[in-house]
Amino acid sequence: MSEPLLSLKDITAGYGRAALVLRGLSVTVEAGQVVCLVGPNGAGKSTVLRVASGLLAPRSGSVVLAGEDVTGRSPQALLDRGLSHVLQGHSVFREMTVAENVRLGGYTVRDKARLREREEAVKELFPIVAERWGGIAGLLSGGQQKQVEFARALMLEPKVVLLDEPSMGLDPKTTQTVFDQIDLMRRAGVAVLLVEQNARRALEMADVGCVLDLGAVHISGPARELAADPRLGALYLGGAAARNGPQA
Repeated sequence: MSEPLLSLKDITAGYGRAALVLRGLSVTVEAGQVVCLVGPNGAGKSTVLRVASGLLAPRSGSVVLAGEDVTGRSPQALLDRGLSHVLQGHSVFREMTVAENVRLGGYTVRDKARLREREEAVKELFPIVAERWGGIAGLLSGGQQKQVEFARALMLEPKVVLLDEPSMGLDPKTTQTVFDQIDLMRRAGVAVLLVEQNARRALEMADVGCVLDLGAVHISGPARELAADPRLGALYLGGAAARNGPQA
């Protein structure tokens, strides 16, 4: 087993004076691996990504990125070290062109030659980005806009990409396109930590699945095996038997 690119260990975290959302959560992601977090609403899935990207400082535990302890570092510091976070919903700037949106992802790159290389790389990875390069981003479909977001996230050649509900609001055909693009990221060697409400579809393409319940990983294992585990449905229904069952 290779060294994880991203490791969250024994994380506790919450918002303000409210009760803890994460309670001793641990997750690791290796290069070229998709790890999918699923679970009922309120389980803490998006909070995991916020801690990993520096948007929320954990109250305890550690975040390690490519062997470096980055616990409590700012989102900018983590971006500089190779971690990119694609937020829930659509975040393209609708009045700007696709090219302008994508180039925002490389705004810290001062080497123009390298910037052009990255542009060509993401165009090759996401053909719709190349096809609509000069077009207005707001005129794209939801799935096409998501691919623009992915391209923007990859402009700095991140080691790790965090994806929060990338299929939200998309029809089945477009959802398949989005998952195909996630697979391309994996093949490019990127470590992907994915939060997805469409649990069974996400687990079909992921390498590792983690089911969250009450702020911790309740069940984890090979994603396809987990998709067939009856405890997955029990957890979504909030069954007490699932919480008391053995860990996978």
